Amino acid sequence: MPALELAGVGFGYAGRSGGFAIRDIGFQVAPGGFTALLGVNGAGKTTLLAVITRLFDAAAGTVSVCGHDLRRDPRKALACMGVVFQQSTLDLDLSVRQNLVYAAGLRGMARCDYDPRIAALLDRFALAERAGERVRQLNGGHRRRVELARALLHRPRLLVLDEPTVGLDVPSRRALVEHVHALCREEGVAALWATHLFDEIGAEDAVVLLDRGQVVASGSVADLKARADAPSLDRAFHTLVGSNAA
Repeated sequence: MPALELAGVGFGYAGRSGGFAIRDIGFQVAPGGFTALLGVNGAGKTTLLAVITRLFDAAAGTVSVCGHDLRRDPRKALACMGVVFQQSTLDLDLSVRQNLVYAAGLRGMARCDYDPRIAALLDRFALAERAGERVRQLNGGHRRRVELARALLHRPRLLVLDEPTVGLDVPSRRALVEHVHALCREEGVAALWATHLFDEIGAEDAVVLLDRGQVVASGSVADLKARADAPSLDRAFHTLVGSNAA
């Protein structure tokens, strides 16, 4: 069963000329797989993730999370999902641990469940020594680790991340990419990672190429390079997007 499955998904903003902002979107995210949603700024990545996380209701098509239809059974679908938004939503005046405890409370988790889970996540992301620090004292990379830990509190099977490395320096960006790849390898978490940066995508990752609200191509990195007869993913991207424009 796919961790995420989309079929014929469309959405349009009220008053938008030309109708749909995204249209006829269909792809799957495999359990334990890292799938990159690749597109330039304005391609529709954030709009699509807003539909997947039910911030927006799809105007057409279906979204299923771990076999649960997002429209018919949103509670079960969303319970399988953890989200890291593009803009930080941490409370800067709370400590690292207080942010996690607050999120656990919103999830309805009992203290006997969230205490050991928080401790394990703080260890995993090398935040244990900073648990009592206010979030505003952390750098961007550490704040993103806190957001990732928060998204994983309830042990989701799908992790959705919208341009999570925006504003980070290169070492922090690489560390976050590796953290998420390690989660996929070691814990079987599926990840949908929206990005416009080619170096965040590994050779073994799946890629969904989005351009002007439509899926241009999808498959492995090798599949896309072969389809475009290109030596690299970035060359394949420009070839396939150019073909779409034509």
